[in-house]
Amino acid sequence: MTGLRYKAKIIYDGTHFSGYQIQPDERTVQGDLEKVLTKIAKGENVRVHGAGRTDAGVHARGQIIHFDFPFDIDPVGLMTGMNSGTTSEITILDMERVDDSFHARYLAKGKKYTYRVDNNRFRDPFLRHYSHHHRYPMTREKVEQALKQLVGRHDFTSFASTHSDKEDKVRTIYQASVKVDEDTNEWVFTFVGNGFLYNMIRILMGTLLQVADGRREPEEIKEIIAARDREAAGPTLSPSGLCMETVYYDTEDIPGYHKEG
Repeated sequence: MTGLRYKAKIIYDGTHFSGYQIQPDERTVQGDLEKVLTKIAKGENVRVHGAGRTDAGVHARGQIIHFDFPFDIDPVGLMTGMNSGTTSEITILDMERVDDSFHARYLAKGKKYTYRVDNNRFRDPFLRHYSHHHRYPMTREKVEQALKQLVGRHDFTSFASTHSDKEDKVRTIYQASVKVDEDTNEWVFTFVGNGFLYNMIRILMGTLLQVADGRREPEEIKEIIAARDREAAGPTLSPSGLCMETVYYDTEDIPGYHKEG
């Protein structure tokens, strides 16, 4: 459909969604958004495009979407209408009109994700939907050594799902870091890159936790990258700990971009 193009930043709890992308007979973020917009558009179908297709159970604090709307509505008014029509699991944080050439996915220059790990001996029930529980003691120094080896331009075949549809598995990670929340004993991992393969961060995390608890050495990361073999890396961790934080459309805004070699 043709119409005015709008760009919006949204936040959602992915726990009860079958991912972002619309699927037959499944509840998805895209599906919920399109239902609301179609209702506001008086029955005209509105297609929503997202910057990234998060999996079932994955959350977002900074997903970017765009859509073409048939009527000229003030962005604040349209945002208010959408927030009134969506469930409490989705909130539109910001909205603006953009040029027809804008595309949420194809113009993205980079993304930031976080992955949270509950490192308490016993699982914290209040963290279960937003963290992966790992009860074994972890060594931060080893984790940081391993993270340094991920930064840069690499072929991440070893860290991609065998179901990935991308032939080119070379990606650049600009920043990989970890901090510990002393109040909740959560380890918060941050990854900034020009793009991420299917399940890439969850597989990276499965490998990093093996380093953290001593099952692997930090130096093995280079060997795993060089192997270009999914079997060389660790398991795919649960989706609950993963969150899309930021989508970048200007390389000047990407942390660590200037370090790219």
